[in-house]
Amino acid sequence: MAQHHIATFSIVARDPANGDLGVAVQSKFLAVGSVVPWARAEVGAIATQALANIGYGPDGLALLEQGMPAPDVLQQLLARDEEREHRQVGIVDREGRVAAHTGTACHHWAGHVLGEGFCCQGNLLAGEAVVNRMAETFTTSEGELAERLIAALDAGQAAGGDRRGRQSAALYVARKGGSYGGILDRYIDLRVDDHPDPIKELSRILQLHRFYLTRPSEADLVPVDATIAGELQDALRDLGYYSGPTTGTYDRMTTEALFAYGGYENLEERLVEEARIDKQVLEFIRRKRDEARRAPRETRG
Repeated sequence: MAQHHIATFSIVARDPANGDLGVAVQSKFLAVGSVVPWARAEVGAIATQALANIGYGPDGLALLEQGMPAPDVLQQLLARDEEREHRQVGIVDREGRVAAHTGTACHHWAGHVLGEGFCCQGNLLAGEAVVNRMAETFTTSEGELAERLIAALDAGQAAGGDRRGRQSAALYVARKGGSYGGILDRYIDLRVDDHPDPIKELSRILQLHRFYLTRPSEADLVPVDATIAGELQDALRDLGYYSGPTTGTYDRMTTEALFAYGGYENLEERLVEEARIDKQVLEFIRRKRDEARRAPRETRG
């Protein structure tokens, strides 16, 4: 099996609030997300790096799926690998048990930190502070697992990160039925394969993911009153999706225009059937309306 030298830092973790399992990683290595992160809902998460044995991903998940705890899975993977001292790996299982290994042949600085439901690991780093800061930040951060994982990466980079520099980053979070359409467990699967500031770019893409692929909460929704209904009618007319008068009534014609436009802009996940609208969608439509109104003047100029 092909092997790649992945000098990097990563975190694997389980969210005790909902059981989400995930991995976040950054490296001076092209497309690190194609090698390091592995996760499966209600099973576990694995990061395999250094002289990466990519087989640790699928093989480890298979053992975790059998109910084997993370420390035992780690020992099995290492026992059958003659180059174990060149490997670095972090594992968390469905119960939040963790295990990590940093081989003696990994490039300095190399090491790992185990925490409650997570572990941080890295090699060829600026120093031990990288993984320590990651662990501290993850422990004290709030929000969903994805945001906490990126916060940990950001803290690791601020502490020096990969001493060779930056190139790519990735975020993978597994949740049962969490994928688009609710069929797979691939809740969040984002990669920045080549970028001068990959963590910042990864954070930006996560915000887009939250907008386009996450259902709005009750706090996100506001009633479509007469003022908003009239504004939607005017905006959707400018955007080419509504041909009726401005009545201020959220009627069937207006609703159909909104959903047609939402389908064009991939906003389906944030639209609701009742007479309410997501505040972010409303702001999105306002921006697009303003762009449409400016376009003719800019073209003439």
